[in-house]
Amino acid sequence: MRFFNTAGPIQTDIHYYVPPLERIDLDEVLMLIEQRRYFVLHAPRQTGKTSALLALRDLLNAEGNYRCVYVNIEGAQAMREDVERAMQVIVGVLASWARLTLDDEFLTGTWSGIFAEFGAGALGEALTRWAQADPKPLVLLIDEIDSLIGDSLLSVLRQLRAGYALRPVGFPQSVVLCGVRDVRDYRIQSTAENAMIAGGSAFNIRTKSLRLGDFTPDEVHKLLTQHTEATGQVFTDEAQNKVRELTQGQPWLVNALAYEACFDNKAGRDRSQPVTANAICDAREQLILRRETHLDQLTDKLQEERVRRVVEPLLSGAASDEAIPQDDLEYVRDLGLVSRQRPVAIANPIYQEVIPRDLTYTTQEYLVQDTAWYVDAEGRLRLDDLLSAFQEFFREHSEHWVERFQYKEAGPQLLLQAFLQRIVNTGGRIEREYGLGRMRTDLLILWPAPGDAQSDQAVQKMVIECKLLYRSLEETVRAGLDQTRAYMDRCAATEGHLIVFDRTAGASWDEKLFRCEEGIGDTKITVWGM
Repeated sequence: MRFFNTAGPIQTDIHYYVPPLERIDLDEVLMLIEQRRYFVLHAPRQTGKTSALLALRDLLNAEGNYRCVYVNIEGAQAMREDVERAMQVIVGVLASWARLTLDDEFLTGTWSGIFAEFGAGALGEALTRWAQADPKPLVLLIDEIDSLIGDSLLSVLRQLRAGYALRPVGFPQSVVLCGVRDVRDYRIQSTAENAMIAGGSAFNIRTKSLRLGDFTPDEVHKLLTQHTEATGQVFTDEAQNKVRELTQGQPWLVNALAYEACFDNKAGRDRSQPVTANAICDAREQLILRRETHLDQLTDKLQEERVRRVVEPLLSGAASDEAIPQDDLEYVRDLGLVSRQRPVAIANPIYQEVIPRDLTYTTQEYLVQDTAWYVDAEGRLRLDDLLSAFQEFFREHSEHWVERFQYKEAGPQLLLQAFLQRIVNTGGRIEREYGLGRMRTDLLILWPAPGDAQSDQAVQKMVIECKLLYRSLEETVRAGLDQTRAYMDRCAATEGHLIVFDRTAGASWDEKLFRCEEGIGDTKITVWGM
């Protein structure tokens, strides 16, 4: 039996997979190796980098023109900036991989002596002796290079640079460094030199930087179709579209949604039943609620100041990206949190959902709300009552709660989402749209309602649009009404609310708080001032 892979490199006998070498420009990679180039392959975590390196290693060794060894040096991270101990770990692991991959015991028999003689410089000497020991050129694939820090990372980069002129007889013909970021973008704090060193200067022999992309729509289709071919269980067209929409092709997310829908979900194990779009939406919710490791690792980065400087303007709907430092933007792109297209936006709808939930998780736990207060006898959510309660809460507690947020510029929107999430978590869900240049945050609340499960009436669709007051109240409301109606129309929502947050210094609550009904065409929209 095969299944969707959500942990570690591909194993072709048990996993559905997109062939890793089809996801890179293999002709270019082989040309770089033939030309004796040292280059970089980088991509966000759990994108398929290691699978690509292992497939490349196997291809090169099968063709027989090179000796190729893959090595993961993450184990040296624990040595921090103890360079000698880090080199000891790296050379030792390299010897193990050479023995297991090539049945080559040269380093196994010599590395301890090399380390005793050369200490912190052992890696360069080991590679020189190993390259000289066999006439067949050596190709080295180093994974998790950016797990090293400080002087340990600098030492590896400089030893590779120092031996570069000796290739291919006295050093590897080609070296591929693999990590989340391009080595050019490293800013390495050297304790020994008491200086910040640029990775590009420490490894200026890098001739190319290749980035492993997300799945294309065709690759998503091919992956899901493998499950159908193996089990007979089909993904409906709507389900496939929903996978592509929610993930934007991020490989781990694609596999995780499909695994949840087909294996973790008990109903999904019935292979006679198709996988529907609703099943994919339910799978998304389960991944988020379980705080899966992939999502948890990603949102942990939200605590970093350089990540905040990029994400906060997105959450608040800032007018432009002029205030975002370019280095910070490239860093967050390399992490996979934001897309590489313009305008700057969160990479996919799942991350877009996870980020505000994560930033307000503690706040949600402290908010005391009972869903029953806001649900009528027929089981419909009374959003008007819920927003009225939030307006009162916001007046009494907003200054205290917003100050708790690290992302203070987006504090009002985050506080509202925490308040809503506490209620909606019990049976519905919130879908969010936000980003640079929008000057607003759009929320779509989906709440199960009584009625025929096949009809649209089975789900309440309610829109909330949040805007910060700018220019005059009249202009802000006028623009907000048009935007709210357009969003309602796009979502087929039956209820719309516009919230205007007034953060004007010195304005009284009597000035800021109001509620009124506005009509725009045939659409009624409730406007809330806060």
